[in-house]
Amino acid sequence: MPLTILVVDDDFGTRLSISDYLEISGYTVISAENGQEALELVDKHKPHLIVTDIAMPEMDGYDLVKRIRSRPAFRLLPVIFLSAHTGISERIRGYQLGCDNYLPKPFELDELGVVIRALLERSQLIESELRSRVSESAMVANGVSSNSSESKAVSSVQINLTEREQQVLDLLTEGFSNVQIGEYLHLSPRTIEKYVSSLLRKTDSNNRAELVRFAMKNHLID
Repeated sequence: MPLTILVVDDDFGTRLSISDYLEISGYTVISAENGQEALELVDKHKPHLIVTDIAMPEMDGYDLVKRIRSRPAFRLLPVIFLSAHTGISERIRGYQLGCDNYLPKPFELDELGVVIRALLERSQLIESELRSRVSESAMVANGVSSNSSESKAVSSVQINLTEREQQVLDLLTEGFSNVQIGEYLHLSPRTIEKYVSSLLRKTDSNNRAELVRFAMKNHLID
């Protein structure tokens, strides 16, 4: 079943061009022209990802993301900001509120498509791992032996991580951005990026999605 993406922008032309591109790419698309309308659609359709403008009537993108993140069911919902407001203060505010990526207008649809695919892949990996953990917990509760063929295999991969690298990896797999990880660990985003680069190198991963997949497969996270 196609993944659902919510596109939010008060400009009809922008909504239409993004929606057409995503539908051609195989997604189901729903759209809204302001944050208030989008919030209602989130509750009704439970989209897998949101692409939203910031400056909109009735409810802007900042307030929309703030309200979405306040709901436990949508804490990990991927959000991409699209905005002509590209100053550092605007970007920092967006990341602090919980957006996953910030693309300046004008933007290339192909770049947006790549960002969307990467975020959805990461989101699905995290959800799959969470379901697996719930299933394993249920098996243990029901007295199923941990030696069964369906139980988690012990990883043969030995990766030596520092305590700080492990902390960064744990937060990465939960969907935190560099800014959010930095705030949580009281480190700068630049320092976090260095730790991420080290993790990519140690796990021979090309990007964060591969890193998360590797960490889950080899049980580098609790």
